[in-house]
Amino acid sequence: MDAYDGGSDAPREAEAEAAPEPGTGRPTDMPSAKDPLPGAPAEIADARLRPEPGHLAAPAPEPRTGVAALSPRYQIGAALALAVVAIAVCVHIGMVFLHVAPSNTVSKTHGEAIDEYIYPEFEQNWKLFAPNPLQQNIAVHVRADIRAADGAERTTGWYDLSAQDGRNIDGNLVPSHTQQNELRRAWDFYVGSHDSDNRSVGPRSALSEEYLRRIVVLRLERGGAAGDGGVIERVQVRSRTTNVEAPPWSADKVSSTPVFRVLPWWSVPAAEAEGGVK
Repeated sequence: MDAYDGGSDAPREAEAEAAPEPGTGRPTDMPSAKDPLPGAPAEIADARLRPEPGHLAAPAPEPRTGVAALSPRYQIGAALALAVVAIAVCVHIGMVFLHVAPSNTVSKTHGEAIDEYIYPEFEQNWKLFAPNPLQQNIAVHVRADIRAADGAERTTGWYDLSAQDGRNIDGNLVPSHTQQNELRRAWDFYVGSHDSDNRSVGPRSALSEEYLRRIVVLRLERGGAAGDGGVIERVQVRSRTTNVEAPPWSADKVSSTPVFRVLPWWSVPAAEAEGGVK
């Protein structure tokens, strides 16, 4: 044995150095397939560093856009700006709504502020609802002069025709057009063609009188107001108007006293008096 002889343990140490790594099946001092070979060109080294087929790299996160891409300081500023714009839009829509809506408690209380905001830039020349929404209950009554079969004459009491229509509509899932609108439209037709003193103000005033008279005569005949053998000779129509009560939260005070408008007596033609209206 000489100085270079490692003794009996030298071969074992060499074998240990050349032993494969656990699980790899290759010696520890041999380069792996992923390690670049010493002195190999850069292209080969780069190719060895590329991922093997079937092992995809994790996708890069998508870049943030919009407000999310801003820094926290600018995000707070953008949120405040959007809040201010939203409040301004809500205030504008509310002011315009109160301007075009019918008179109500809010518009009466803050009418001056609403007008200062609306005029002149945002002036509106239209109305959201009807110019004069119904705030009254109008009932149509009729009475008649009857000539009985024995020749006796009598005057009936007032019949509330609107109440009759109301009873026919209540609980009726499919009320007829006649029950809902016939009497109401006939009265509106008459009022629109006569002044408050029942004087004609249009060419259709005579037609409105005839239309309303025919309707009330027909209602009286159906109700048996004349009795057996009786004849309706004259009719008189009136309206009873009462204001709709203000809601509990309103400070408005309205009169609860009914107002009557009494029309003159109308003679009933013979054809109508004898049942000619059907």
